[in-house]
Amino acid sequence: MVNMSQHDASSPQSTAHGAAPRGGILRRLADRWRRRPLPYFAGAAAVALAVVVLLLPAAYVVEMPGPTQDVLGESDGMPVIDISGVPVHRDGKGELLLVTVNASGVPGYPVLNAEVLWAWADPQMEVMPQEVVFPVGQSAEEYAQESDGQMQSSQEAAITAGLDYAGTLGVDVAGAKVTMHVDDIGGPSAGMMYALGLVDLLTPQAEANGQVVAGTGTIDDQGKVGAIGGIDLKMLGARRDGASWFLAPQANCAQVVGKVPEGLRDVKVATLQEAYEALVAIGRGTAGDLPHCTVEDGSQ
Repeated sequence: MVNMSQHDASSPQSTAHGAAPRGGILRRLADRWRRRPLPYFAGAAAVALAVVVLLLPAAYVVEMPGPTQDVLGESDGMPVIDISGVPVHRDGKGELLLVTVNASGVPGYPVLNAEVLWAWADPQMEVMPQEVVFPVGQSAEEYAQESDGQMQSSQEAAITAGLDYAGTLGVDVAGAKVTMHVDDIGGPSAGMMYALGLVDLLTPQAEANGQVVAGTGTIDDQGKVGAIGGIDLKMLGARRDGASWFLAPQANCAQVVGKVPEGLRDVKVATLQEAYEALVAIGRGTAGDLPHCTVEDGSQ
């Protein structure tokens, strides 16, 4: 009786199946690779190297429109602007949006070379060398501390400027206690919108009156509005989230002209007073003559 699990030693195992012996397959593969021209191997190596490079961290920062936040509303169940000690007027009519930019490639948030290439081809993204955005060698902890510190200083200046301006409007702000709360947003560029939101909440009228108004700009204790970065991306984020009006620092007009998205109307402001008066005009429907950025402003 023949055991079918055994093979005749005089015949190759694979002959019964019409295939070449294992050694023959390996030889054929080796012969095939030897016959490949040298440029073939150089090309394959170049492709492999390119893939490796694309997957390495890049020395660039990629920015894109970030989320917006209504300063008259809530963030994580808490009022963005919390006021006690004086009457507060939350009419729920309209929104005041602070705008942000999402950044990858900053300390703690690496970006790959492949993502940088993609961003270069996307008109709603911007690419810049890391040294333009933060000091070389800055750690993630240092970057976060600096960003948080700028936000804290911005909020403190906004509270001072907002209370002072509300006082000029006849609001009794004695005893007012104000805190501001927004998670995951750093830097100083929301200062003007914080101050504007504070004034809105302290006054009885519905300034926005159902309009969605976005804006950006630093602010100091005296209510002066200063320039910020990434304003073109912030305008895109504002329009995306429903804003029809955008309060822009006069100092940023060079970056605003020619970049305003369709459906969004920019208004240039240099002080908190100008921003508030613009907001009132927008709410009243009399904003047609409000100043906007022009080429002349951009050349200053």
